Amino acid sequence: MHDTTALLVELGAVILGLGLIGRVAGRIGLSPIPLYLLAGLAFGHGGLIPLDASEEFTMVGAEIGVILLLLLLGLEYSASELVTSLKTQYPSGAVDFVLNATPGAVAALVLGWGPVGAVALAGVTWISSSGVIAKVMTDLGRLGNRETPVILGVLVMEDLAMAVYLPLLTAMLAGVSLAGGSLALVIALGTVGFVLYLALRHGRLISRAVSSDNPEMLLLVVLGLTVLVAGVAQQLQVSAAVGAFLVGIALSGEVAEGARKLLTPLRDLFAAVFFVFFGLSTNPADIPPVLLPAAILAVVTVLTKIATGWYAARRAGIGSRGRWRAGGTLVARGEFSIVIAGLAVATEPRIGPLATAYVLILVIGGPLTARWTQPLAEKIQAMRGVKPSGGAVVETPPKAAPERRLGDHDELTPEHAGEARGD
Repeated sequence: MHDTTALLVELGAVILGLGLIGRVAGRIGLSPIPLYLLAGLAFGHGGLIPLDASEEFTMVGAEIGVILLLLLLGLEYSASELVTSLKTQYPSGAVDFVLNATPGAVAALVLGWGPVGAVALAGVTWISSSGVIAKVMTDLGRLGNRETPVILGVLVMEDLAMAVYLPLLTAMLAGVSLAGGSLALVIALGTVGFVLYLALRHGRLISRAVSSDNPEMLLLVVLGLTVLVAGVAQQLQVSAAVGAFLVGIALSGEVAEGARKLLTPLRDLFAAVFFVFFGLSTNPADIPPVLLPAAILAVVTVLTKIATGWYAARRAGIGSRGRWRAGGTLVARGEFSIVIAGLAVATEPRIGPLATAYVLILVIGGPLTARWTQPLAEKIQAMRGVKPSGGAVVETPPKAAPERRLGDHDELTPEHAGEARGD
């Protein structure tokens, strides 16, 4: 009984604190994510008042938060839009890999961590946080912007690449044979391909089977299906986040719209729990010794991610404002980076603190770069006498940008009228 009482007290205090933090962040015009993380640091291991009773519940809630973030992101787009985005964005995915994996690999080799450490740290610096970015785009009201499908395309390619990367990294860390690593890779790729096939060929049947006029039944079926698929995907060495995203892709029409309305409050709650748990699981005492190398690596990869987003948006015909917004939005690292570091820490213990400090810097800085990269770039251009382009189209307009999402946000305000045409 005492344990249950402590759990309820701690959990209630955490949720109430999150609500107050969110209100403060809203008043100052800031995303609440950095404040959630700092709150987690303050009350985690080595913090002011450790929250031990609710730790296990918070860990499960954090997993659900990532799943719901990716599910709601997947509900924004259909399977055909996803495939079109992948077809048009694969060069951007290659640029993303080269620009952002290289700094991590080089840093690991300089630190003397060897090939396995280089592969692990390359993954930490390569993969953006889909969960953080989904939350940031929602907070900033950018889901209807023209650069959003470009950002989504890069994130999806990264998430799907994890189906290849994680089995290979696990095999390298375990020192298994080439045959064993290849088998894990085949299973992972087969799982992703099968789910994509179902979404493309039988998405309407799936939506019809899930559909219900009763909101309670719709909520239970969609949430249960998502968690089940995420769990199976995790068991098959595919990220649970990828599984949840693919469930969202498979649902369309009225089912997707209804599920989005029902699940949005749940997403916001558990997403906040995810960011707090990330801070709770970090010991502040481990950060100062590795802060300098982590900060240097963070600065380098902030620039490479901005370059990635700028390049991807330019290929899609987005104007300069959207290019800078895309680059700034992609900066945050999070859940995948921590998963990769957790896998590698047994082989190279030094990667744990460095990865934690690195991710904390960028998960706090990511929402800030998402908001301020475009205004800062335009201010620098103005100082140099360069007028930012609002409607120039470099290539053909992106096929993955659905017209039904245009006109809902800042793209159609008078000052952004040019962006609505080419940004």
